[in-house]
Amino acid sequence: MRSEEEGRFHILDVSSLTSVHRPMTRRAMLRTEDGVRIEAVYEPCMTGATGTAVVLAHGFTGAVDRPAVRRAARILAERAAVVTFSFRGHGGSGGRSTVGDREVLDLSAAVRWARELGHPRVATVGFFMGGSVVLRHAALERGTGGCTDAVASVSAPARWYYRGTAPMRRVHWLVTRPAGRLVGRYGFGTRIERRPWDPVPLPPVRAVPLIAPTPLLIVHGDRDAYFPLDHPRALAAAGDAELWLERGMGHAENAADGELLARLRDWLLRA
Repeated sequence: MRSEEEGRFHILDVSSLTSVHRPMTRRAMLRTEDGVRIEAVYEPCMTGATGTAVVLAHGFTGAVDRPAVRRAARILAERAAVVTFSFRGHGGSGGRSTVGDREVLDLSAAVRWARELGHPRVATVGFFMGGSVVLRHAALERGTGGCTDAVASVSAPARWYYRGTAPMRRVHWLVTRPAGRLVGRYGFGTRIERRPWDPVPLPPVRAVPLIAPTPLLIVHGDRDAYFPLDHPRALAAAGDAELWLERGMGHAENAADGELLARLRDWLLRA
């Protein structure tokens, strides 16, 4: 797994398109720097050609074909091209989930694909685990050819190992216990790496100061059952970030309604 002193990473290979999902929509298997195959879907902008692509990073136990991810992609695609993908260990992707550590390589593969498809401007939006991944990716790739042009993190933790809520205690049981990993595999379709982080990756709150001058948005619901409001406030205070605290919103992509997704899309386009 990655260390606190993480350096640049690159994609060694991005495979060619493998099939057509529906007219104008493309599916591909991408290959990450460490050789994991990642399923991805590209959807062009519904209103015609655009220079911007938004790469969407789902939450823990999500996947590219989950209804909440597809709904978000449809709304984003109203004004931008969209790349969605399944993190390692999720959906049809290979490997095992490292719960936010090596997933930065998966996101990097998706961002590289968006660039190769001809989009000069690429923005990222991530939810829950994906929210922490887009923060670390932006920090690690700042000033390189793999950097993005805008970043939005939704329902993300500020720090690792948080167990202050019942849902997060369940997540930790899922990740750290053999019985939990079996539930993850057969109940949620998520294959989880059994080895703990060693060394511990850069915490999200320490990644935020490294992102500027890339525009950064932190979004969190005031009814998020996983992380209380000190998490988004700590993230926003750590660097140059805009903060949206959404009244009545719960957790991650399942709780993001159409109005919020449209506002997120418009912010990513103008940031």
